[in-house]
Amino acid sequence: MKKFVEVFPDKQALLARALVIVTSQIQAAIQEKEKCTIALAGGSTPKPLYESIATQNLPTDKIHLFWSDERYVPPEHPDSNQRMVRKAWLDRVDFPQGNLHAMPTGAGNPTVDAQTYEKELLAFFQIPAGEFPIFDLILLGMGDDGHTASLFPHTEALSVKDRLVTVGNKDGQPRLTFTASLINHASCVLFLVAGANKRLALEQVFASSADPMTYPSRLIMPQGELWWLLDQAASM
Repeated sequence: MKKFVEVFPDKQALLARALVIVTSQIQAAIQEKEKCTIALAGGSTPKPLYESIATQNLPTDKIHLFWSDERYVPPEHPDSNQRMVRKAWLDRVDFPQGNLHAMPTGAGNPTVDAQTYEKELLAFFQIPAGEFPIFDLILLGMGDDGHTASLFPHTEALSVKDRLVTVGNKDGQPRLTFTASLINHASCVLFLVAGANKRLALEQVFASSADPMTYPSRLIMPQGELWWLLDQAASM
């Protein structure tokens, strides 16, 4: 794992750097293998990044988008991560619908939908059950409790090591989420963390020793590159 930590004076500068990294990762992947696979994050921090990406001249026919987690709500629901990304980015460009791989939330059973999405990932990456796909880029945020994706402190999802997708739990509300094992197979993981409310958790995530069950972002140690982009307010 190659780890990079960069601190910026404000969120705007952080997002400008994130745009450079994302576009360079896309270009590198496409040059190497004619396509790029990205797993997107929800939350408020990456939304302006998606709005910036929408202004770039990207070969969308060669980009495949997935989601690293999703609230268990219909895609048109205000809390839907898919809806947020569509409004910020995808509705503004000519993006092939066949290249969008949203998490399903319509079965009425999050476990069933998690299994469905896992099967979709296996089929897309053309790998057998039991293996893990390698995403070119996974975008992540971090909550003030140290969670990432929908891997929340002291929840069952943190212990799932043999699956790609599992059911997360936020205050009794189910979510679909990539497992830490899947995230850790990525070529590049990019954390975007802004705000003073993240500082205490970030100190524990970066500490030499702390409990990953309490601070789940500590579980993220990809085989490729790990980028942490922080604004000054969040950094120690």
